[in-house]
Amino acid sequence: MKDKMLCRRMFLKSSAFFAATVLGAKSALAKFVEGGGAPEGKLSLYNVNCKERLTVTYRNSLGEYCDEAIQALNWIFRCHLTNETTKMDLRVLEYLNRLDNSLGGDNEIHIISGYRSPEYNARLRSRSKGVAKDSLHMKGMAIDLAIPSVGLDRIRRTATALAAGGVGYYPQSGFVHIDSGQFRTW
Repeated sequence: MKDKMLCRRMFLKSSAFFAATVLGAKSALAKFVEGGGAPEGKLSLYNVNCKERLTVTYRNSLGEYCDEAIQALNWIFRCHLTNETTKMDLRVLEYLNRLDNSLGGDNEIHIISGYRSPEYNARLRSRSKGVAKDSLHMKGMAIDLAIPSVGLDRIRRTATALAAGGVGYYPQSGFVHIDSGQFRTW
C-alpha cells in the first residue's frame, strides 16, 4: 500500500463544496470553514505485529471522513492473530489524532494492539490478570501504542491532559493505552 493515500471521494466532496460556495450557497459547513475550519485528520502508523505502515488522511478540514481511508485504518488496526477487522470507533481515532498533534504531529505511531478478536482477548486473559474480560479492544474502542521519538511518560501525561477517554500506563510493557470510554486513568 502506498505511504500516501489519495481519496477520490474526499476530492469530489471538496470540489462540490467549493462550487457551492462560489455559487453563493451558505451552509453550516461553510460557516464552519469561514471560522477557520479544523486541521485534517492525519495519522502515520506502524503495526509492530504485522510489520505494516500506513500514512493516511482520514478526515479533511471540513470534517468529512474518507471511507477508503477509514477502511485502511480498520485494516491496520486488525487483530494480528486472526486478521479479523472491526469498525474502529471514530472517537478513538480522533483521540489518537489529537494526541499526535499535541505531541508535535507527524509522529510515526507504533500500534502494539488495536482491535482484538474475542479469541485473542481470551488468550491474553489466560496469560495476564491485567486484560479485561469485556475489553474495549474487542469493540474497536482502544489502542495500545508507543511513539519511538517520544517518551512513554510524556505520551501518558499528554493523553491524560486531553481527557478524551481512558489512559493506561504500562511502562514495563512499553506502551500507553488510550480508549474512547469514560475518562479514567490507571
